[in-house]
Amino acid sequence: MSARFQELDWRATPLGELVLRRRWDPLVEREVHEIKLNDEFLMSSLFTAAEVELAALALAQLAGDGLDVVVGGLGLGYTALTVLESPDVGSLTVVEALGEVIEWHAGGLIPAGRELTADPRCALLHGDFFAMLRSGFGLDPADPGRRFDAVLVDIDHSPRHLLHPGHADFYEPSGLRRVADRLRPDGVFALWSNDPPDDAFLGVLAEVFTQVRADVVSFDNPLQERAATNTIYLARAIATPQPGVGR
Repeated sequence: MSARFQELDWRATPLGELVLRRRWDPLVEREVHEIKLNDEFLMSSLFTAAEVELAALALAQLAGDGLDVVVGGLGLGYTALTVLESPDVGSLTVVEALGEVIEWHAGGLIPAGRELTADPRCALLHGDFFAMLRSGFGLDPADPGRRFDAVLVDIDHSPRHLLHPGHADFYEPSGLRRVADRLRPDGVFALWSNDPPDDAFLGVLAEVFTQVRADVVSFDNPLQERAATNTIYLARAIATPQPGVGR
């Protein structure tokens, strides 16, 4: 194998072949880490602007300190790292369906893992984010009724392009209501998408949340020598708390 390219780990998973690799990219003159599932790129450290903005835009909507945040999807850890950069964050729970990805972080194969595992505010939780919401037991196994100030999701490619067809109900009103039930009043839901803003999905969000919007994040793509874009959907939970459910 070329010194410019190294396969750090390969695993067979229920979703297919999962590969972590590292390569030297002469265009940007630095090491690039990539995670592939079968023939699809799940994450590349060459393109992290939108993953960072997912956290930055969501946290910008919140006031106060001791914020409790959930991130659905660990990947290379850039969203989680950005959350932890805020001194207002009191706790971060990262839910990741692939235990292998958590192992890579814990073992230092992914650079972000050293910082994430060293921060006492951060917990890396092995679980299916969508199944946990459907279960009715919430996103914290130790506290099924727990609610959060922000829920950030970066798992599927977009609301229309899914890693697994079983995720589809999440992007319907019933699925989004499960997210809203896990948010505190005025809490923020944020979703990453690889596709342009989808008016139909914005309409679905508006059935459940308030202050719904889609922000386009632009960044350079040196491989194609042009600008590329991702979308961040942002929405706020209704301010009136549900009876009998508190912070």
